[in-house]
Amino acid sequence: MIEIDGKIVSDDIFRECFACDIRRCRGMCCVEGNAGAPLEDDEKEILEREYVNFKPYMTAEGIDAVERQGFTVTDCDGDLTTPLVNDAECAYSYTKDGITLCAIERAFLDGKCGFRKPISCHLYPIRLINFSNGSVGLNYHRWDICSSACRNGRKLGIPLYKSLREPITRRFGEEFYHALECAAEMFKSYR
Repeated sequence: MIEIDGKIVSDDIFRECFACDIRRCRGMCCVEGNAGAPLEDDEKEILEREYVNFKPYMTAEGIDAVERQGFTVTDCDGDLTTPLVNDAECAYSYTKDGITLCAIERAFLDGKCGFRKPISCHLYPIRLINFSNGSVGLNYHRWDICSSACRNGRKLGIPLYKSLREPITRRFGEEFYHALECAAEMFKSYR
């Protein structure tokens, strides 16, 4: 692990390769798991404000889940997450051609919504950990449903941090990403 600008970055961010292969995984990261997607505190307000813009992209079951459970739920660990439909897929997802996709992101890409999607989804498979001293950790989360993305990343030679440049920059800024690139070069020289 290394520290960059007060953030603890796992070596796996540099070492592992990753390139999402949604035709193979079918968007299962929006379906599998034991809770909804983790949310940051400010995202609750954003989801409420933008709901009218992405609601037309949601399924009837997803709309029902949001109307019954709320825009966010607190999971068994006390963390803020997205609501689920039948304890499975994210309420904010929809399926097209057998692939589960994000309704929020679809609205964003269509220019209907100002919010791309929760940052935890955009950063995946990087998971953020908030430490008690106020620092943040960036860890690689291994999940078998992403094995095709790992194979694809190795085949294309795309390190995880490069694959996730846009969300890393969205969350931490361009300066942090540049420091991450410099750290990756140093990491390579020590291997």
